[in-house]
Amino acid sequence: MTIKEIAELVDGEIVGAPCDDGYEVIKAFSSDLMSDVLRFSMDETVLITGLCNNQTMRTAEMADLRVVLIGRDKQPDEEMLELAVDSDITIIKSKYSIFKISGILYDAGIKPLY
Repeated sequence: MTIKEIAELVDGEIVGAPCDDGYEVIKAFSSDLMSDVLRFSMDETVLITGLCNNQTMRTAEMADLRVVLIGRDKQPDEEMLELAVDSDITIIKSKYSIFKISGILYDAGIKPLY
């Protein structure tokens, strides 16, 4: 599933780095605990989180994530957006809860990371 398709499903807005139309997301992982994110290989994975700060971008960069989906209507600040652009990470922000986002993506065929 493309980044734009994911954004449409969760009524989200794409911010941060420009969206790579050719990038396919196959898996998702939901967590607010960034140490858990670093435990797994994140190839072709979207991180779903409510943690909206620079630590999220630093963790995403270390985990080689290309897409971070921020729920709970959180708004990234300018510094977070700059880090996303510098790291080539697309952010999708959604007003939906993490639980709802996860369910929507699961129903649409995105697989759990594990």
